[in-house]
Amino acid sequence: MNLVWNWFVFFYRRFSRVVVKIKPSPIRLTIGKRSLFTSKQKEQNSNQHQQQQQQGRQSKAAGGWLTWRGVFLRWTPIGICMIAAAQWHLHNRELDRKGLPRTAASWQMNIYCSLPLRMMSRAWGWLADCRVPTPARPLLYGLYSTAFGVNIEEAASSDFKNYRSLAEFFTRSLKEDVRYVDPKSCIVSPCDGRVLHFGTATNCHIEQVKGVSYSLEEFLGPATWSDKNDCPTIVEKIKKKSPDNALYQCVIYLAPGDYHRFHSPAAWKPEIRRHFSGELLSVSPKVAKWMPGLFCLNERALYVGKWTHGFFSFTAVGATNVGSVQIYMDEKLKTNQWVGLEVGTHRCKQYDELVLPADSFLGKGELLGQFNMGSTIVLIFEAPRDFKFNLQPGQVVRMGQRLGCVGDKDDTIEDLNKTKKLIESM
Repeated sequence: MNLVWNWFVFFYRRFSRVVVKIKPSPIRLTIGKRSLFTSKQKEQNSNQHQQQQQQGRQSKAAGGWLTWRGVFLRWTPIGICMIAAAQWHLHNRELDRKGLPRTAASWQMNIYCSLPLRMMSRAWGWLADCRVPTPARPLLYGLYSTAFGVNIEEAASSDFKNYRSLAEFFTRSLKEDVRYVDPKSCIVSPCDGRVLHFGTATNCHIEQVKGVSYSLEEFLGPATWSDKNDCPTIVEKIKKKSPDNALYQCVIYLAPGDYHRFHSPAAWKPEIRRHFSGELLSVSPKVAKWMPGLFCLNERALYVGKWTHGFFSFTAVGATNVGSVQIYMDEKLKTNQWVGLEVGTHRCKQYDELVLPADSFLGKGELLGQFNMGSTIVLIFEAPRDFKFNLQPGQVVRMGQRLGCVGDKDDTIEDLNKTKKLIESM
């Protein structure tokens, strides 16, 4: 019993010494103080943040929209947009009241022409000429073909990997047997595209699409090649063969998916080239219906000459994202060049003129040039009054397809040498 009591006293004394040596940890106290201080600081910061937000809401509600900054950055843009929308609506109402098609007003044309379309077109031309990695070519060109309906089986090379850049793909050549040039038609389609308008030109203004016209004199420029000074109208002045002949025109739009090269529509002799450095507006059918005089505003390469029936002109009209218009027989032609920072409509009163060599002659279907992306070709020519178009408005045509003939019968297959001599004698 004494032994048990002694062991109990021994363990009690040892345990008491250990308990006496245990002291409160200073780290625990410090952590407790810090956590307490941090919670108080967070509460103060949250209160200050709420006060600042409340003050910001009060100041914004009091004068955010009424300050000078609010007036210029908020009210002014809204007001300009509302005024423009109202003007647009009133202009359309006035045109509807007069029974005229809804076309652009002068201020709308100025705004559209002020966009940096030439800079965009030059940038796109540079990008389209960049080399595309070979593994990415089938994917990129395949997506483009699907989006725009490109028939790659008609191309001279149907393998996407053979086209180094987008520009090469756009200007691809065709197989020799996929386009048939009608030998019995006096004039054929120079390209693949959609016919926007065709018909006679009876006065100084002719239609670019139904109901929307452009000035013939502004489009061609002054008729300096004619010695008829006593003619009252430009239509009579530019005729070369007979005053009984009529003046005809045909406008063909090339979509982005079409074959981008163009050919000679007839056997003719080009004599003068005029380069009008104007705008690069879109020439899509919707824009052509909306903007009067579109072809007189855009950059274009005009070739004036003669064919067996008299006056003949071929015009390649530039458009947005058309990096260049290339004419193979005219290496001096440089389109889509930098023209400065002028904005607004340019009526193309100034132009560069070049007299072509005397031996220049183009046969029917002969390769003439190419576009980058889509654009428009305008044919204005003289022919007898019994000339008839074999077309329908909005018809899709292919290069070499018949556009029209003189009379009801087909023309005989022409002898190129006889035709050339006949044109030279005019």
